[in-house]
Amino acid sequence: MARSGYGKRSVPDQGPRTARTFAHLAPREASVAAHIDRLPDGAAMDIKTLAKEIAAYGQQAVASALKAISAAGHLRRVRERLDGDRTQWVQRTYFSRTPHTDAWWGQFLSGDSPAEASSVPPHPVHPPERTAAYTALAGLGRTDPRMTLSAAECTALEPLAAEWLARGVPAAQLVQVLTSGLPDPVHAPGAFARKRLTDKMPPTPEPEPVRTRIMECTGCGVPGRPEALPGGLCRTCRHDDEPPTPTTPIDDNVRAHVARLRVLARSGTGAS
Repeated sequence: MARSGYGKRSVPDQGPRTARTFAHLAPREASVAAHIDRLPDGAAMDIKTLAKEIAAYGQQAVASALKAISAAGHLRRVRERLDGDRTQWVQRTYFSRTPHTDAWWGQFLSGDSPAEASSVPPHPVHPPERTAAYTALAGLGRTDPRMTLSAAECTALEPLAAEWLARGVPAAQLVQVLTSGLPDPVHAPGAFARKRLTDKMPPTPEPEPVRTRIMECTGCGVPGRPEALPGGLCRTCRHDDEPPTPTTPIDDNVRAHVARLRVLARSGTGAS
């Protein structure tokens, strides 16, 4: 089995496996695709491992084959957010023995939840005993002694301070708002902090859509939106196997003649 997130993931809407399943692919690509199709979900999909398992092809050949299989609609490589975790991302390779269009892949990958949970669940993160909001309030006195709050005042004001942080205000900026331009003396720092937290509350920001998957180029791994990676490949990987357009001696002669004409035109003489 592969490390968490790096293994094969099967997709829905697949037809049954037959002897003609990959007949539309070139022999090398058909062989690699058939090998991947037989692998169980969770099996390693990195190029090095596949090259070891398929003795007929080296790593470079397997890499080229994966690009062709992706372009044919059988494979997409993505970064995916783990269930219940907004910070941890893993790389996964989705495979289908039935080829699908870019539109199908784009719709599948834009789902709200991954198709399959990770085989290794993430370890739960235990919240600290003190929240960031409480810590910011408790530290006001270190910035300015006039704003020293009691534990009871910190607890009472914690929901207001937490709302500031939830609206995108860094804790350091929150401290600055509560300690700048203070009157001298501050008779009731708790009441003063409550008034500022209430009166200066920032607006609620527009919610950002939570992205659960980001497609990657099958060839080089560069991330991009599905419409920017037709066939699962970036522009460079779609064209790096194409032979360069040859130049002919006639082309070189024409360019040389045009260059001589430009020189003559700049010198003010005519061409014979």
